[in-house]
Amino acid sequence: MAIDPRTQAPHTPPDSVVGASPGTTSRRLPSLRHLGPNWYATVMGTAIVATAGAALPVHVPGLRGLCVAVWAVSAALLVAVLAARAGHWVHHRDRAREHLLDPAVAPFHGCMPMALLAVGAGTLSVGRDAVGHTAAVAVDAVLFTAGTAVGLAGAVVIPYLMVVRHRPRPGSASPVWLLPLVAPMVSAATGPLLVPELPPGQGREALLLACYAMFGLSLLATLVVLPLVFARLVHEGPLPLALTPTLLLVLGPLGQSTTAVNQLADVAPRAIGAPYAPAFGAFAVLYGVPVMGFALLWLALSGAMVVRAMRRGMGFTMTWWGFTFPVGTCVTGAAGLARHTGLTGFTWLAVALYLLLVTAWAYAGARTLGGLLSGALLAAPRPPRSVTVRTT
Repeated sequence: MAIDPRTQAPHTPPDSVVGASPGTTSRRLPSLRHLGPNWYATVMGTAIVATAGAALPVHVPGLRGLCVAVWAVSAALLVAVLAARAGHWVHHRDRAREHLLDPAVAPFHGCMPMALLAVGAGTLSVGRDAVGHTAAVAVDAVLFTAGTAVGLAGAVVIPYLMVVRHRPRPGSASPVWLLPLVAPMVSAATGPLLVPELPPGQGREALLLACYAMFGLSLLATLVVLPLVFARLVHEGPLPLALTPTLLLVLGPLGQSTTAVNQLADVAPRAIGAPYAPAFGAFAVLYGVPVMGFALLWLALSGAMVVRAMRRGMGFTMTWWGFTFPVGTCVTGAAGLARHTGLTGFTWLAVALYLLLVTAWAYAGARTLGGLLSGALLAAPRPPRSVTVRTT
């Protein structure tokens, strides 16, 4: 779910520091200099494997234990990436500022709050088997609060920078623009887990409606950006090969919004009275079914584009993590529709999408680990080179 910083970030020598005197170099933790915010995608993509597996409307022997193990890996990854990004800001602040002002990299700052939210939700849904219910609630409450605050801030700051600093050229809309806008939707989908943990009354209702407000915020913002993305594809042609997997990022707001309305419908009867509680349940189906249909259409379209790119030589980059979290949100969305409609078709759809998710996660994880061990994924970005545009 991220752009390979070697191909998308501006080229800067690995040991140079902006504003430093000639001959002055930064040698502190040089391996972190080119570690961008896209690395949080590894956390998101791993956490969703655990939560989506737990949400499946079928019983698979041993799956719950595997989900707990995957959640533990995602929690460890979160700690590691948070520490690495903190080191990046401390020792390579000039590079961090460049990332924030680079229109190709800045939207990936939306990955951090989603990583916090994903691990928090995983802690309460499956991690409680390992740490206990009380500790799981406390961890999720902290991560949900932090992720929501950072996500709402990013949903304002990143578009602001796009308007006043980035100034992207016409026809350059990218699916990565959706990343900071999806974070509040992740809050809307994960917040309902905490609703039953609050005392009955104002607290539950306030959290429920706050999640619903974030659902609307993110949905309307997505409806503004998505037409720009499709228009860019129609008028400018396919994305560059390395960026083709980012097309699946569009599935994020679609699957996550379907998950959100179903999760909100599950807890509404315990948080808000009639006639609103039944309306939440009806809206979950009336909204979720057509949106899931569009998600499947986009999955087919983007899948065809990925096959095209692979036939033209697309290799592995960090963008391949786009096959994980967005697909995982469609798993949880289909599972929610299976609960509320009782249709076995949605059950099998959730299972099929989960198999796709696990396959993509295993491949992306293995290739990322190999890239880390070889040092290729943390190498300095290559200088820009001329590109021949293909129209066929």
